[in-house]
Amino acid sequence: MPLVDIELIEGVFTPEQKQEMIQKVTDTMVAIEGEAMRHVTWVRVHEVPSGQWAIGGKALTAADVKALAAE
Repeated sequence: MPLVDIELIEGVFTPEQKQEMIQKVTDTMVAIEGEAMRHVTWVRVHEVPSGQWAIGGKALTAADVKALAAE
């Protein structure tokens, strides 16, 4: 049974976007492994509190990520 974990900064994605991620990741795994794997493919979304995820020594907030996406 495949288990896929998605790590996100809390507050960046809407519930609808997270559901889309879950569906598309599941569909991708099924495309690779076959339709019989759909009912045993697990996808978990873990959200890290804003400011507790860092890149290059700098903590990122949800606002930082949204600003980067707007560029």
